[in-house]
Amino acid sequence: MTFSVKEMFYTLQGEGAQAGRPAVFCRFTGCNLWSGREQDRSTAVCTFCDTDFLGTNGPGGGRFADAKALCDAISALWPNPNAGRPYVVFTGGEPSLQLTEDLIDQLHQAGFECAIETNGTRPLPANLDWVCVSPKGRSEVIVKRCDELKLVYPQAEAMPERFDQIDAQYRFLSPLNPWDAAQIAPATQSSTRAAIDYCLAHPQWRLTVQMHKVVNIA
Repeated sequence: MTFSVKEMFYTLQGEGAQAGRPAVFCRFTGCNLWSGREQDRSTAVCTFCDTDFLGTNGPGGGRFADAKALCDAISALWPNPNAGRPYVVFTGGEPSLQLTEDLIDQLHQAGFECAIETNGTRPLPANLDWVCVSPKGRSEVIVKRCDELKLVYPQAEAMPERFDQIDAQYRFLSPLNPWDAAQIAPATQSSTRAAIDYCLAHPQWRLTVQMHKVVNIA
């Protein structure tokens, strides 16, 4: 199987339970909830995505012939194999469209712990080490057990109560950041206040913010 990757880079995890942890991010191309084209945004299931997952032209991106080739490329980004357990986060778009058990097996053999950030609408490889589910809009979430449930808030069609039956070790609300840059400051402030108020009223939820944007890293 070939893999299409938009970008790969080494940074710190910016959100959720693993925030602050060094990680290689592997962003696959493609998503099942939005084409990635602006002309399709208004009719997409997920209308607020601010991520470019089209093409393979990002830093470290490209087409990889097989699991070993992609594993080698990911491994090359980890700075010191003898310090800490190497950690890779598969994201997108929707990474479950491409991620395979074979690739995870190859990375396990290279010493990596493997995580995914998924919308939860598709089956996942059984050998993942960490699963973060981030539901989007009206989409049906079929992943009913995860390490971390991270919900962009508020979403009219995906309010927290809808996901009470998901078995998650951690539950996070992430304030909605509009894709339109002109709206970011006022809308984010409003979303953050709403998320804080919800967490205070429902303490099974925790607030998470995009630390990587606060400290200005990738």
